[in-house]
Amino acid sequence: MRIGILGSRRGWHVGALMRALEGRGIPAECFPITRLVAKIAGEPRVRAEERALEGYDAIIVRTIPGGTLEQIIFRVDVLHRLEDLGVRVVNPARTIERAVDKYYTSALLEDAGIPTPRTVVTERFDEAMEAFHELGGDVVVKPLFGSEGRGMVRVCDQDAAYRVFRALELGRYVFYLQEFIPHANWDIRAFVIGDEVVAAMVRRAEGWKTNVARGAKAEPLELSEELRELSLKASAVLEADYAGVDILEAEGGGYYVTEVNGIPGWRGLQSTTEVDIAGRIVEHVVGLIGGGSGD
Repeated sequence: MRIGILGSRRGWHVGALMRALEGRGIPAECFPITRLVAKIAGEPRVRAEERALEGYDAIIVRTIPGGTLEQIIFRVDVLHRLEDLGVRVVNPARTIERAVDKYYTSALLEDAGIPTPRTVVTERFDEAMEAFHELGGDVVVKPLFGSEGRGMVRVCDQDAAYRVFRALELGRYVFYLQEFIPHANWDIRAFVIGDEVVAAMVRRAEGWKTNVARGAKAEPLELSEELRELSLKASAVLEADYAGVDILEAEGGGYYVTEVNGIPGWRGLQSTTEVDIAGRIVEHVVGLIGGGSGD
């Protein structure tokens, strides 16, 4: 059995997955997604650092780094190609495409009947200003692509909205505006693997951003059946093998799924649980390809 990881060898999550693989007698190999080479009418059809990737049973994707539109499209195209060649990609390319795009994720959640904040996406400054008022004059402006809270800003003043939106217009960015949901500076991250929520946590912050990477504190949480079902449904919408589901409990009552992460981190979550999350991911991948440790 051969399982590879696309990611940085220095990354904490890659290290955890490699230890989990090695502990099960599976050779652990890692290579950067930026070193992909693909061939038509030539072999190997896909390689990275001289390794022929079509020879692997599964590839775990741990990063889709930023780059030009062409670079990102090529990297995802290669994941599709590997799937066509019989390699099990985790998460699948289709899932990554859905999860990396906040607008598409929000649309899919809405279509599935999952509560998600009201959102307006546009390329025009005047329509962004109109949306600011339509959404109550208190919005979170997010990059269409991004994670860990980077690039997000809360705007609750008309003059500030004017300045922020003009700056985005100069950079030729898409305006992604989501209504701000008062949540007392905490939210929930549920970690789904397959058809099970293996762990969950509350993230508490000093401000409205609740990402652990931005300094929020993680606390263990036993999910209610309602939240467990909501998390599983959100993950299933993206057809994810594993996912991080972010949930807000509004101060006025009710739950909202704000994001579903298709390449989720679990470093903060791991500090709150005895579940070996990397081990559970590896076990799930082994099950997907129908193998046993060391086969």
